[in-house]
Amino acid sequence: MFRSLLFIPGNNPSMIQNADVYLSDAIIFDLEDAVDLNEKDNARNLVSNYLENAVTYPKNTILRVNSIDTNYFYKDVELIKSGIVKYILLPKSSVDSINVLEEQLERIEKEHNLDEVKIIALVESAKSIIEIFKIAKHKRVEAILLGAEDLCNDLEIPRTNSGEEILYARSRVIYACAANHIISIDTPNTSIDSEEDLEEDCLNAKRLGMKAKTAIHPNQLAIINDVFSPSTEEINWARRIFDELDKNKGKSVFSLDGKMIDKPIIVKAEKILEKAKQFKLI
Repeated sequence: MFRSLLFIPGNNPSMIQNADVYLSDAIIFDLEDAVDLNEKDNARNLVSNYLENAVTYPKNTILRVNSIDTNYFYKDVELIKSGIVKYILLPKSSVDSINVLEEQLERIEKEHNLDEVKIIALVESAKSIIEIFKIAKHKRVEAILLGAEDLCNDLEIPRTNSGEEILYARSRVIYACAANHIISIDTPNTSIDSEEDLEEDCLNAKRLGMKAKTAIHPNQLAIINDVFSPSTEEINWARRIFDELDKNKGKSVFSLDGKMIDKPIIVKAEKILEKAKQFKLI
């Protein structure tokens, strides 16, 4: 379960060494877009050394590999042999590329006796958005991340702060994830100097149904965590639902503050409290 996921460039040793102290629920070690072509091998070596030798690690370690159509992909995936990487973030995800990645993961897991590494599918093209319900059904896919910048480039449209141009794509991600009980993750906000833009972007995504958001700078994490966490009001409301449920044992429907409480409302309250416990808010 995530609220926030922070990208760390694989060629930034100071950020890598501090990966376990950031406020994000997960760290994404980025070997792809954040790394220039002439730095690819160096970045992989830096991340590999960290994974093999660090004393403490982030609670969720994600590796963003290069896409399967590059010469770097197979060497990148080999980094899971450390046993620290829990997820692979796969760029340009499609049904075919996920199947290729799964073959490599199965091979390495078997060779090194590893637990299963899950996949976070990065959808950033029109093809990916069209295939998204098939992608979401894959047994290894634990979450789907929308990559709005590359998607807008693919569509040849401008990327705006208001985000109308990605409403359809966001909605496809949200519904595919909800239907398959996996996590929908929103595209990062590139306005690192505007807290107002970031907060409004987070709120828009959450209202639609996104469950988490990526960050490209540590300064974005506090706002992202706040927006995607249950609020104090929501937690108090959920607790009252269960207090009343205890008082109304044997009843599947009861009233609270003049409103009918039935199974869907109880399930909603249960999810709020589950998230609050997960994020150590209660």
